Amino acid sequence: MIPKRWAPLLDRLHDEWRDRILTALTLLMVVHLFIFAPVESQALHLQPIGAVFVVLLSVGLLILSRSLVPVVAILAVVGLLAVAVVLRIRGGSIALDVSLQATAWLLIALVIIWNVARAVFGPGRITYHRIVGAILLYLTIGLVFVALYTMVGAYSPNAFTGTTITERVSLPSDLIYFSFTTLTTLGYGDIMPVHPFARSLSNIEAIIGQVYPATLLARLVSLGGTAR
Repeated sequence: MIPKRWAPLLDRLHDEWRDRILTALTLLMVVHLFIFAPVESQALHLQPIGAVFVVLLSVGLLILSRSLVPVVAILAVVGLLAVAVVLRIRGGSIALDVSLQATAWLLIALVIIWNVARAVFGPGRITYHRIVGAILLYLTIGLVFVALYTMVGAYSPNAFTGTTITERVSLPSDLIYFSFTTLTTLGYGDIMPVHPFARSLSNIEAIIGQVYPATLLARLVSLGGTAR
């Protein structure tokens, strides 16, 4: 629950900035997935940038939802990542370490999808920013599958050919690459699923990757054109 003294401020920020926050969160996701994550996977010390990402995401979702639930969920994500770091330092199970990281990113992806979908497909005029928000949903679907692939790979090291899941602070950059080549059905073939669960997830992601732009996104764009 939002404290009563904060509610009017959040309502005003929501009414004035909701659509633009959708675009801002989309840009934030693009930077994180395709710029920050690959660089971070090279063992550079970029934790401060990750902290900035978490803060900006928390603020954006707080205004978007007018609820503390996304903030609490993100704090839970930070807690899971902290436990994973402790396990890694103490030489714990790599599978558990990586699974905790994947669970954290799965949670944050589901929180983003829930709150952004309510803003994108809710009542009101279809704007450019809401269409961009629908693209954010598409990107976040890819992130969901990154987490799921990571879980499969954590407990089955040979689940994929061309890559292995190792202990890292962030989700493996190569699985981000694999997820989006699957989502867009490019299928370069340098990384391939071998485990039955990995293959099933790949099939599901490829289907979603084809159906979502052709139905929901296309419908939203057409409604936006009609609204003009």
